[in-house]
Amino acid sequence: MEPLSQGVVLVTNQKIYLPLLEKKKVELHIKREDLIHPQISGNKYRKLKYNLLKAKELKYDAILTFGGAYSNHIVATAYAGKVNGMKTVGVIRGEELRDSWTSNPTLSAANKQGMKFKFVSRADYRKKETEAFYDDLKAEFGNFYMVPEGGTNKLAVKGCEEILTPTDSEFDVICCAVGTGGTLAGIINSATPNQRVIGFPALKGDFLKKDICKFVENGNWDLCTDYHFGGYARVDESLISFINEMNQNLGIPLDPVYTGKMIYGILDMITNDYFKPKTKILAIHTGGLQGIAGMNLYLKSKNLPIIDI
Repeated sequence: MEPLSQGVVLVTNQKIYLPLLEKKKVELHIKREDLIHPQISGNKYRKLKYNLLKAKELKYDAILTFGGAYSNHIVATAYAGKVNGMKTVGVIRGEELRDSWTSNPTLSAANKQGMKFKFVSRADYRKKETEAFYDDLKAEFGNFYMVPEGGTNKLAVKGCEEILTPTDSEFDVICCAVGTGGTLAGIINSATPNQRVIGFPALKGDFLKKDICKFVENGNWDLCTDYHFGGYARVDESLISFINEMNQNLGIPLDPVYTGKMIYGILDMITNDYFKPKTKILAIHTGGLQGIAGMNLYLKSKNLPIIDI
């Protein structure tokens, strides 16, 4: 992943100033991981860093991974592969996309970086971790380094352990949006014993706890499952309005699948006195802003307000 380091910038913590925070005497800072790299946003850079190094160490010339139609991970993998001189393959959920992917902003962006696609039905996609499915992929694409959906594995968690720095020990609470759980696991592992880590899942339910526990031993964490807005990639007008206000008033763009819901949730919890006065909160901005273009296509089709870009 060495070529990518040329575009990396120093991540800073941005303090948020809102009347609510002053009233409740709670501090909120946002770690701007979305600015870490111009093409590979936030946690996707962290997750791919050591996987790319391992793939190059093992002399692979191709990376294969999985994702949906608007996956941030798919775009990030395509770019990372290109700058590292590696071929990339994306196994995409939804065979109906085979004839329409060129109008999809996420898949088009990945294809411009050289990624090839294999579109599979949702039923077949659920078999992606079986040996038979893997053998079929090997037969079709040859030898490749496989990265799981969302990028989460032990090497990804290792990369995400680098999100927190020693200066972040001043915070009482660390908050992070949760997709597959790898980013949260890395944060849990690197948090200090006196810090509380709260994950905000983008999906319904707390089933992710089992997956996260595979990578962590610390018990200083929990999931807040009240702010998924109906499930993965589900939004409503109140969330869209909130995201646009955050961008217009504070200059912080948020995505509607992960960080938008997390920040909405944190401020709602502060409103309802979940956090004691003088609590210092650090929220991790995990990027994902490329997905806004795809979400806006959906919102337009439903005659709903769109997200400002």
